[in-house]
Amino acid sequence: MTIRILLIDDHALFRSGIRLLLERQSDITVVDEAADGLEGIKRAKRQRPDVILLDLNMPGLSGLETLQLLIQDVPDACVVILTVSEDAEELVMALRTGACGYLVKNIEADTLIDGVRKAAAGSSVIADDMTAKLVAQLRAPAKALQETPAATESDDRLTARERDIVRSVARGESNKEIARALSVAESTVKAHVQNILKKLSLSSRVQMAVYAVERGLHEDD
Repeated sequence: MTIRILLIDDHALFRSGIRLLLERQSDITVVDEAADGLEGIKRAKRQRPDVILLDLNMPGLSGLETLQLLIQDVPDACVVILTVSEDAEELVMALRTGACGYLVKNIEADTLIDGVRKAAAGSSVIADDMTAKLVAQLRAPAKALQETPAATESDDRLTARERDIVRSVARGESNKEIARALSVAESTVKAHVQNILKKLSLSSRVQMAVYAVERGLHEDD
């Protein structure tokens, strides 16, 4: 199956380079591109891509505002932030808003291609050097995080099996790996994940991982 990509970035030269890189892969095609958030939303609704690569720093509608509208209008697409920003607060904000991943523009070409494939397969994608920043930011007693609704919600809605799955997702395990560990079908894990997202009013596996780390669910009981 071919992975359909939409690029949203205000730098035309960067978009051209990413398009050339991705379209060298037999399983990836760039179906469209946009130079700003509003145009990107329009094209996403028209093209219904599998993965959207979105810059954070754009004139007009910001990347985070664009992300919020994309999650609302094109919920089936995986939105991966591709930015120069290595700011931990922006990373957390993007993931909490619903991004499926966060990559920085100084990554290697192979890392980007692998990230696109993982996002299309439903896995979380976070740049290696941003993972430590993510955990540190979530563990810090930041007032902004403490005051958000997600940080005060109880997890008593989850069954013991669902908490196991949340813990596994927070560790970055795929559905196949979780299914093998729990001795169940991969389709069963997928159904559990969708049910958990619905229960917790989350929109992505990354948001689930954020939820888990904030509550300490990523650690073994």
